[in-house]
Amino acid sequence: MSHQRGSGQGLQSVSDANLYPKLLSRRRFLANSAAAGFSISARRLFAQSVLESTLVNTPLGTLRGETSNGVRIFRGVPFAQPPVGDLRFRPPLPAKPWAGERDATRFSAAPMQWNESAAPGQPAVAYSEDCLYLNIWAPETKRPYPVFVWIHGGSFIKGYAFEPIFDGSVFADVGIVCVNIAYRLGVLGFLDLGPVLGPEYHGSANNALRDLILALEWIQANIHAFGGDPSHVTIGGESGGAKLTGTLMGIPSAEPLFHQMISESGGAERNFSLADSAAVSHAFAEQWRTQTGKDISAVKSSPAEQLIEVQHKFLGEYSRNHPLRPEIDGKLIPQLPVKTIAAGSTKGKRLLIGTNRDEMAYFVGPHPPQPASKDLGNLPLQTFNRVFARYDETFPEMNDYQRRIRALSAEEYWIPSVRLADAQLQGGGDAWVYLLCFVESSGPLAGYAYHTLDLALVWDRPHPDPANTVAEAALAKQVHLAWAAFIRGESPSAPGLPQWPPYSIETRPTMLLDNQSRVVHNPQEAELKLWDGVL
Repeated sequence: MSHQRGSGQGLQSVSDANLYPKLLSRRRFLANSAAAGFSISARRLFAQSVLESTLVNTPLGTLRGETSNGVRIFRGVPFAQPPVGDLRFRPPLPAKPWAGERDATRFSAAPMQWNESAAPGQPAVAYSEDCLYLNIWAPETKRPYPVFVWIHGGSFIKGYAFEPIFDGSVFADVGIVCVNIAYRLGVLGFLDLGPVLGPEYHGSANNALRDLILALEWIQANIHAFGGDPSHVTIGGESGGAKLTGTLMGIPSAEPLFHQMISESGGAERNFSLADSAAVSHAFAEQWRTQTGKDISAVKSSPAEQLIEVQHKFLGEYSRNHPLRPEIDGKLIPQLPVKTIAAGSTKGKRLLIGTNRDEMAYFVGPHPPQPASKDLGNLPLQTFNRVFARYDETFPEMNDYQRRIRALSAEEYWIPSVRLADAQLQGGGDAWVYLLCFVESSGPLAGYAYHTLDLALVWDRPHPDPANTVAEAALAKQVHLAWAAFIRGESPSAPGLPQWPPYSIETRPTMLLDNQSRVVHNPQEAELKLWDGVL
């Protein structure tokens, strides 16, 4: 992807008409993004030339990994038994011990998902139900280091822990043990089959969260063997991974497993009620019968590929966005996570949270129709339209397309993140809040601080475009170092970045991340008032 990036002008540039050109199709952009991500970090992830074998003894057995440039790397480490056969749609079980040395030099398969054509230059990825593994990057020197646990995004239906841009070496280089964890996706991890298969499958929509919790339990029991400090664990993610992070914050049984949180373009997932989840379950069962001619009970033994084929058609036809998601089951998730958080589930913990200014520019095409139900992640269309109708008078300088991006970005990402930051403080925790305003100056997304733009900065992998190397590399270094400082337990800070004050509900201090970053108070205050009492 050969986009050029330039400086945004801070928050005030949101309203400038010249920041909203036509966009390319979503599928083509996703393919280009994947190709760019691979070219950025392929050297360390897939084509390392100088490698030495390294061993580590864990409570489950000995792992043989590799050392490169002062970083120990262990790939494909099992934290659960394969969720196959009788374990399909079941809560995960802990991994069993092994004898001898286990090879940890290769990534495991990615979770089952719809396989779009690979982007040019990107290696083929294997998919399997046997996917519950994690990857560890640790400094070569051994002492208790803080641990950063990354949860990948992908709308709960795609993505994987070893995507090339998520090269944990960049965190190990600054004294942090980085662990990228996997979880089941789609119907295998987020579909409640209790309503159609019986009570023994009740709550299966939360199996992906159970996967994450089991991975965090594995980390508590094993990470000391890799030089990590189990009493200093930060969980974090982007997009779907950030929403899962917010949900974990509101799960009582997960409370002792982490100590800090990072949310990039997420907020606390607005989980389904049991009634919502049951409606999805019955709709999927009908789709299954129509498409396969089989009874729904056949999902327990049919090929996983067939499940994904039916899922793909189901998602294309279902009226709501993200129908496969966690549910408030009254057990694992007792209530809306923001309520549990506001009641103190993360008391004494710290949160780094933010969004990108123009998130939905990543998804919507040029000259789209009016917002529809399938555009919304959290609200019924009627509720959204009541808020959206007031955007005309609040932002008269914008055209309809600009207002649509602004409102959809708020509904899906910004407002949930604000509400999560507020709940964090109400429950006795601390927070630091950012808004990414850095934009591309040319290419199909020129002028937008779009969804996923933060990843290249946090992981210090600026796009290799000679026209923008200096500007983007400088911001990437600042953002990466600020995240690392937070993971170490400090305030987020980096050379050249203004002092970043902690968040307060009264003044809402927010770091605007840009070529010249700055702190503002009560940003987008007029827009925030539009959402009072909503979400």
